[in-house]
Amino acid sequence: MMRLNLDEDIKPLSEFRANVTTCIRQTRKTRRPLVITHHGKSAAVLLGVSEYEELMQKMEVLEDIRLAESQLGQSKGVGHESALKSVLAKAAL
Repeated sequence: MMRLNLDEDIKPLSEFRANVTTCIRQTRKTRRPLVITHHGKSAAVLLGVSEYEELMQKMEVLEDIRLAESQLGQSKGVGHESALKSVLAKAAL
């Protein structure tokens, strides 16, 4: 996902309402999120579907890493040799 361009990617709610189609086109074309403000404060973010899916995949990987680190910290890990034997045994089936 691309970083925000502060000159182009922040719109007040009134402008967003008046130009929804244009805002969606911009988000698809630039692949950047669009921040929508309400009363001068950030209120929502418009994000393209592919960028959203990419973000969710990254979040899932990070959550898996966090869980693995937690399990390793609790001595619930499996050694390399043991894991390799288990994978090879399953592959031989």
